[in-house]
Amino acid sequence: MRLLIVTSQFPIAGEPNRGRPILQTVRELSRLAQVKVISPIASYPRWAQPRSYLYRASDDTHQVPGCDVDYVRYPALPAVSRPFNGRLCARAIERPMRDFAPDVVLSYWLYPDAHGAMLAARRAGLPLVVGARGSDLRVRDAISKRLTRPVLAAAQRLLVVSEDLGRVAVKDYDADPDRIRAIPNGCDAAIFHPGDRAAARQALDLPADAEVVTYVGRLVAEKGLRELLDATARLRAERPRLQVVLVGEGPLREELAARIGKDTLPVRLAGAQPADVVAQWMVASDLVTLPSYSEGHPNVLVEALACGRPVVSTPVGGIPEVVDAASGVLVPARDAAALAAGLVAVLDREWDEAALARRFSRDWRQVAQDTLQVCEEALSEVRGLRAVYAAGSA
Repeated sequence: MRLLIVTSQFPIAGEPNRGRPILQTVRELSRLAQVKVISPIASYPRWAQPRSYLYRASDDTHQVPGCDVDYVRYPALPAVSRPFNGRLCARAIERPMRDFAPDVVLSYWLYPDAHGAMLAARRAGLPLVVGARGSDLRVRDAISKRLTRPVLAAAQRLLVVSEDLGRVAVKDYDADPDRIRAIPNGCDAAIFHPGDRAAARQALDLPADAEVVTYVGRLVAEKGLRELLDATARLRAERPRLQVVLVGEGPLREELAARIGKDTLPVRLAGAQPADVVAQWMVASDLVTLPSYSEGHPNVLVEALACGRPVVSTPVGGIPEVVDAASGVLVPARDAAALAAGLVAVLDREWDEAALARRFSRDWRQVAQDTLQVCEEALSEVRGLRAVYAAGSA
């Protein structure tokens, strides 16, 4: 099968960890089929850079090991061009799509990426499979939500990373449940596995007796990072050995750094790190936290558990499908006091590292196999419909 992936959620110059679960899936798919990635990047004027992203793609020739990827640009303006971004995206991907001549188009991120892929695939007469990651289904602006609806109606299949997201698609977009397939994320056990905590702390310059709480992800308000700093402020007197580490980058970094300095909080900003260093931070930790307001199926929690570390998170999206009382504590979102109590509860409890690590044995090859099977379903369905139409026209 010749499979074209269309997604902006892919590593770009300056942001190497962008779309890491999709990257892992694509690498394994490339072992099973002939795969090409087209990554459409919105190109904003220098004077109109959106605040929601820290980085812009600066090198269209950026290469990703193990992947055949082309970066294409389309012009955009924050908010102003939103209603047209899908069509602009379609225009950017049409030619490379035609040159690759795929059997199936698979697009991750519903608007504008999958909307553009829908228009381009329709013109080329190709089957379309789309993948939702979380916030692209739980969109806040009315324009994106309105333009997402036809994508779900047109796609032969909708891939979601959790059963919860499938329910959202049916409830909020009237998606056909028979076309929805839940394919949870995998985990690379070669990288994320239990390790020597003392050695990891020594390598990362952490005190041997510290109570280390680690967050991994983009530095954005929606991840509950203001509440995490509030919880840290509440706990620093009673937990003098507490050390909070934020691994990642994002537009909230300057605000967080200012707050940390102003209140002298025991928080370290570790920056964005490659997967092996992320795993090292997890191994060095007592727990991993993700106090998000909204999530799909956060891979960081799967990876934390694979490293044998309990988690403190929120009961939103697909998180309850990953975390239960045997693996951590769930607290209400946007509640710093509850978050502080959850951190204490996990820090004060003894955890079975080996039992936590056994919870997730699903690897990315399984994710790729499931994804390819769905793409084959879509192709077979379209070919069957064409055969019926041809027979009726004869």
